Amino acid sequence: MEKKILAFVYFILRFSVVGVLIAQISNRDFESAFLCVLTLILFLAPNFIERRLHIDVPDTLEIIILLFIYSAEILGEIRAYYITFPYWDTMLHTINGFLCAAIGFSLVDILNRNTKITTFSLSSAYMAFVAFCFSMTVGVLWEFFEAAIDHFLLLDMQKDTIVNTIGSVMLAPDGSNHPQVIKDIADVIIVHSDGTQQALGLGGYLDIGLLDTMKDLFVNFIGAVVFSIIGYFYVKQRGSGRFARRFIPKLMTQAPEDAGTPSPEEAGQPVREEAGTKAGDP
Repeated sequence: MEKKILAFVYFILRFSVVGVLIAQISNRDFESAFLCVLTLILFLAPNFIERRLHIDVPDTLEIIILLFIYSAEILGEIRAYYITFPYWDTMLHTINGFLCAAIGFSLVDILNRNTKITTFSLSSAYMAFVAFCFSMTVGVLWEFFEAAIDHFLLLDMQKDTIVNTIGSVMLAPDGSNHPQVIKDIADVIIVHSDGTQQALGLGGYLDIGLLDTMKDLFVNFIGAVVFSIIGYFYVKQRGSGRFARRFIPKLMTQAPEDAGTPSPEEAGQPVREEAGTKAGDP
């Protein structure tokens, strides 16, 4: 059933992207057309991982990844959902934190369960912590990327925030390290190099991306924590729950072309003792 849902979702999303691609080419919006092509390429990533790396990506996780890519590139960028819906970016960063934690957890889990690679067993708490750190690291690297793009290309990926109160030591009249606080800011006037002035009319002070970055990292933190907790109990109670395994990729026990054959675990046959179930689990 999940395979049919995955195929349906993939078909609908790909058909929609192709339609948007044709429309953008007709409008001579080649930047948006490039995003459409990039989206179609990213759609192939789960299948590439399964075929080339022999890592089974659960159908539920693959559907979420496809919807995430479509929501970020097509709806967010081309359809301007980032502007139309203020919390669109927040939602995607939260999901990103969750997905990256799942990927980080699976990387450690695959190594931990492979006796040919490791001769020791990692604790469930340690694996959850590594998954959390992996997710937060990806989140930080993405914010670095956004900051670099904004600095060199001025694309405003780190969306600005309007604030009415600021505090800065640069405004201290005596040059001390004590911040000067300015409250009830209603507008900001820009003085250009030729002396002309321009009131921004934004209703406050224009914060340049800082609050947006902190918000993105915070919701990434929430998503990472949520999955790290799920992953922790997944290892502690290996095989007893079906929710976590829907999000955790694992090494294929058979070739991709034999994917229709049930694995020993699915067939109810005995499997090797898993990490986190040993009496001496550190």
